[in-house]
Amino acid sequence: MLAELAAANAAFGVIKSFISNGKELASCGKQISDFVFAKEQIEKKAKKQRAKGVRTNDLEEFMALEKIKQQEDELKQIMIYAGRPGLWQDWQRFQAEARKSRRYAEKMAQKRKEELLEIMG
Repeated sequence: MLAELAAANAAFGVIKSFISNGKELASCGKQISDFVFAKEQIEKKAKKQRAKGVRTNDLEEFMALEKIKQQEDELKQIMIYAGRPGLWQDWQRFQAEARKSRRYAEKMAQKRKEELLEIMG
């Protein structure tokens, strides 16, 4: 979890430095993608640990998710004030569609894996 938080922090730091140096959001697209990927990995790990009933890192999980939430709020402000009108809403829509397609791809991969195991077994 700490590795993902470090990746998110690094990506967000680059985003902030790009914007403070007068560059556009489009020029730091990879860093925004890295930030979102790290956020999803943290959320996925936290959800997986809760599902297993592992409760050793509650405070660590909470603080990591809280830090990500604060950074996401800052990113929202950057997109609202430094981007074009409606950029944040368009970004949220795009993220939702991308998340759905990733979940579908994960389900299909799991289904293929189960079919392969059934055929081989």
